[in-house]
Amino acid sequence: MIPTIARIVQAALTPRQSARKPVSMKDLATIRQALLSCIEDCISLPAQRLRLKIDNAKTPQELWMLRNDAYQLISQRHNQSIAAERINDLIRAFEGSLDRKQLVKIR
Repeated sequence: MIPTIARIVQAALTPRQSARKPVSMKDLATIRQALLSCIEDCISLPAQRLRLKIDNAKTPQELWMLRNDAYQLISQRHNQSIAAERINDLIRAFEGSLDRKQLVKIR
């Protein structure tokens, strides 16, 4: 029982390593630009609205949540495989800014 308590206490006192680094304005701008570039050939009104949402996003999490909208626009303009490829390429821009568990590819 004492070894179990010791493990619990040690786990509670050991600082956890975070998958996230503090996000700088430069990091946020890089992510924003990557998302904007993946929809640059989409010219519809919904695409313009999405660009505005991307410009107004304040965190990587907000930008990550806009991926679905980008996927929809790209798949309407091209097809689902091109949309999935472009959205999956965005993962590199988000690495280090979000928890690794969130960085899941579209199949």
